[in-house]
Amino acid sequence: MGYIVDFTDVSTVGLESSPVAEALAGLRANEARYLKNKYDHDLDLDPADEASATIAWIDGVLGERDIAIASPALEASAFEVEGIRMAYVFYRSGLSINVMYTVDDPKKRAVGFKLSEGMDVPAELADKFKFARQRSKLAGTIRGSYFTIKEEHPW
Repeated sequence: MGYIVDFTDVSTVGLESSPVAEALAGLRANEARYLKNKYDHDLDLDPADEASATIAWIDGVLGERDIAIASPALEASAFEVEGIRMAYVFYRSGLSINVMYTVDDPKKRAVGFKLSEGMDVPAELADKFKFARQRSKLAGTIRGSYFTIKEEHPW
């Protein structure tokens, strides 16, 4: 059963097992607000056990850089808007990964990593990326990084 993220009334629904549930809920709301403002799209997430195809697709994209996320996934979503295939996964550790994969332009494809306030950089990412800080009213201090996708990853 899906959960549409409400960015005006931030909730930890689905994230309760995370040690940084409040911060992860803020990060999730921040992403939902971005999607609504930029694409007029509601972020609709499914529990990880119902979104295994989405998680497997993201794992395949991460494999391009030999990255395997150690934390269990809690929720995920995949959709297409304005010619961009997007996928999100929120992990118990407080990590959020999003993939923006343009259908027609292979030069505009990327994976974004965002760390919830209060979480450490996961060991599997620590030596591969530098994380820049940004402030968010919903999520506090977010640390983020990304990489450009080079290979084809069919949906």
